[in-house]
Amino acid sequence: MNKIALVTGATSGIGKATATMLAKNNYHLIITGRRKERLAELALSLQKEFNVQTLELNFDVRNREEVQNSIAQIPENWKNIDILVNNAGLASGLSLIHEADIDDWEKMIDTNVKGLLYISRQIMPLMVNRKKGHIINISSIAGKETYLKGNVYCATKHSVEALTKAMRIDLLPFGVKVTSISPGMVETEFSEVRFHGDKQKAAEVYKGLTPLFAQDIADAIEFAITRPNHVNINDILIMPTAQANSSHTHRV
Repeated sequence: MNKIALVTGATSGIGKATATMLAKNNYHLIITGRRKERLAELALSLQKEFNVQTLELNFDVRNREEVQNSIAQIPENWKNIDILVNNAGLASGLSLIHEADIDDWEKMIDTNVKGLLYISRQIMPLMVNRKKGHIINISSIAGKETYLKGNVYCATKHSVEALTKAMRIDLLPFGVKVTSISPGMVETEFSEVRFHGDKQKAAEVYKGLTPLFAQDIADAIEFAITRPNHVNINDILIMPTAQANSSHTHRV
């Protein structure tokens, strides 16, 4: 019998690569995202290529009511969720803290912290009742360090790190695994979103080096979820060879 995984922010980047990896590993997929057309395209692609079932949930993780209503409508035969990948997240803006746009702060806090909590609060009781499950939280090098102009984005990812540790403690008696995956520079839509759609600025971020790609992060998630039952991978920090930490890169 196929296991079930739920991936948030599945319409692009790390989320899409993760959903594909899970389908390849014979998981039935609940995929969520704001872009309905992309969700439908991904669902069809996974069904055709891997012969798995998919359930599409079109909502914004920032909207508590949408999250609750969408999860409440999951059919009973989809509720035995084995893996939750909290991937939905973003950076918005890159400014000195005293010059930042507060709307950018709200967007990052609402997505990266509150959105993760809204989803997790709905799924964790299902795992607790079954006394099994695995939660993967996508964090960042920004959750380990703070860098110039990263301020609130770094704060949100530090929150993800704290919440991951808290989940691991609170869910310990119920056999639920909790893992943090913390990437460095990954070439996805991340920088384009951070710079509010400015493709030229986004391209400059990766100029002169080879960054990580979404598939690299999906590979790390695959490693974590395929360990034996008695093994939990607490934390994976994964960087491109050309990046030493949040502030030091080697470009040619």
